[in-house]
Formats: sequence, C-alpha cells, structure tokens
Amino acid sequence: MTELHELRPAPGSHQTSKRKGRGPGSGKGKTAGRGQDGQKSRSGGSVRPGFEGGQMPLQRRIPKRGFTPRKRTVYQIVNVGDLARVEGSTVNAQTLSDAGLIRSATGLVKVLARGELDQAYSVAAHKFSGGASAKIEAAGGCVTTVGPTMPDAPPTAAETAELAAADEATDETEAENDG
Repeated sequence: MTELHELRPAPGSHQTSKRKGRGPGSGKGKTAGRGQDGQKSRSGGSVRPGFEGGQMPLQRRIPKRGFTPRKRTVYQIVNVGDLARVEGSTVNAQTLSDAGLIRSATGLVKVLARGELDQAYSVAAHKFSGGASAKIEAAGGCVTTVGPTMPDAPPTAAETAELAAADEATDETEAENDG
C-alpha cells in the first residue's frame, strides 16, 4: 500500500511555465513567440473580431432579411395527448407547469390536437386549435378560454353611452332610496 509520504504527482503533470522574452535558451526569447513586426506583436495590439483590414466585412456585405415584430405573442404549446400526464381531470396553466409540460405557469398556453384522449378533462387555456377543442369535447370534457387573447379595444361610442346611462340610472335609484 502507498504511504502518505510516497505520494507524487504523475510524471509530466507539473510543468514550470516558460518565461517568454528572457533569452534564447528558453526557446521563447527575443520576439517571445509573437513573430516579427506588426500590430499583433505590440502590447495591447489586436484587431476586433470580424475586422478584415479595412475590406468591407462579411457581416456588412451580406444582405439583411426579415425583422423582429415588436408585439410578438409567444404561446407555450401543449398537445392533447400530453394531458394524460396531468394529475386529476382539471387542466390549467398551474397544473401543466406542475406536470412539467410548460415552463411558466404565468405564460400564455395554447392546446393543439396531436395525440388522443383517454378520459374527460376540463381544460382552461388561452387558445385552442379547432381540432383540440373538438377532441376534448368529444371525450366528454369542456374547453374554457381564459384571459384576453388580444389587448382590449377601447369601448365604442354606443358602449360608452350605454355605460353612462346605466350609471345615471343607478344614481337615481340610490337618491330615491336615500330620500
């Protein structure tokens, strides 16, 4: 058995670092591995990544395509066949997150039709494909769309007038009850 005082590092595993620029005996004297003159031989001398010496760089020569939409809506996708991995018959963003089917319980969820259902589920999500809602309802379950899918549009003039009339009617009934 090896004794504690006999332990040694493996041969060749510990090498002393070469001291560059300290004479010809080291093999890295004079120019210290930097070659002859030029920008790259100087202290701090290097060109930025992608620089091609003043030639029009590749990144600027190639045409640009497409754009990133400012208000892109990203849905977390769940297939109907994956609903069997959720415990219980009620499915919502929280239960899907707990089952590991989506990353975030606060994000938007869309249910798609791939796969088959073996039992009835009550599913609440932000969006459903037509096939997914048909499969869920055919299995005896129910589909509930939650939250606004689009930002609310401002009320129309007719809706505003209707709300104002309802407020006035409420004020009048309160006045009669108080008086």
